[in-house]
Amino acid sequence: MAQIPFSVLDLSPIPQGKTASDAFRNSADLARHAERLGYQRYWMAEHHNMPGIASAATSVVIGHVAAATKTIRVGAGGIMLPNHSPLVIAEQFGTLEALFPGRIDLGLGRAPGSDMRTAHALRKGMMNDGDSFPQDVRELQAYFQDAVPGQAVQAVPGAGLNVPLWILGSSLFGAQLAAAYGLPYAFASHFAPQQLMSAVRIYRQNFMPSEQLAKPYVMVGINVTAAETDEEAKRLFTSVQQQFINLRRGTPGKLPPPVDNMNDLWSPMEAEQVAQTLSRAIVGNPETVKRGLADFLAEVQPDEVIAAGQIYDHAARVRSFEILAEARDAVAAEAKAPAAE
Repeated sequence: MAQIPFSVLDLSPIPQGKTASDAFRNSADLARHAERLGYQRYWMAEHHNMPGIASAATSVVIGHVAAATKTIRVGAGGIMLPNHSPLVIAEQFGTLEALFPGRIDLGLGRAPGSDMRTAHALRKGMMNDGDSFPQDVRELQAYFQDAVPGQAVQAVPGAGLNVPLWILGSSLFGAQLAAAYGLPYAFASHFAPQQLMSAVRIYRQNFMPSEQLAKPYVMVGINVTAAETDEEAKRLFTSVQQQFINLRRGTPGKLPPPVDNMNDLWSPMEAEQVAQTLSRAIVGNPETVKRGLADFLAEVQPDEVIAAGQIYDHAARVRSFEILAEARDAVAAEAKAPAAE
């Protein structure tokens, strides 16, 4: 198994007792560590009306992170395109590409990234419920093409710039669209793992080469919480578990601190729901993470992995991504080693 690229998905979490300013400083710091550790790209996600997520103005935060780093690719994982005019997104990411040439990615999703009331507030006057997503992707692609004489509407900056587009998905729709359009595909198995294998298969089987991409390229998401011991990693992971419970209960909040025992905080049904949602998570010490990662790569065989890690303490979060990078390198080294006679 050749070493594949690993990337970071950052929701710019706001821990309890902290502010969005703290979250942005932490994101820039983690991005610098990710660059040092050899991660391929650093993506931010668009969410709205979420007290624990600071990256609502995603393109602005991408600029902040890109300015804090030098070589790592920075992008959106993703922009929820139905919330926006394609022209506005072309201008925003054209601006980012002009500021940071060769480093900007644009992942596109069709979900609102929020509740329905917030989605309505975002889309006033647009009357866009996501059904036009395929057409909006095509329109966005056109804005990044070279402008032609007489073209009435141009993205400035944006026209003629190389901003790679990705399709994001947590269902089979995104896989089919990415395959039909010949675009790279990122599957959100870090929170929607049920259709992972079907989506990857459909995408690869139906892929049509395009000007951007000659053969299928799929990136898959995982949650990773790593620490020096399994016990400490499981404790750190309770912040994510609490966050998902609060979201399901309709009471989203800032990222809570870890607890020693979840049993007093959730019902058996909630525990099962969260376990299903986070079934692709890898949680443990360096050896546990290495084994879990090797098994995951052997099963899914992705072209790239993007890891999320919502951890309350920033230093522990940085250490978790260090352990993941060590596991990545160890798995690749073992795969290259000749088999024993």
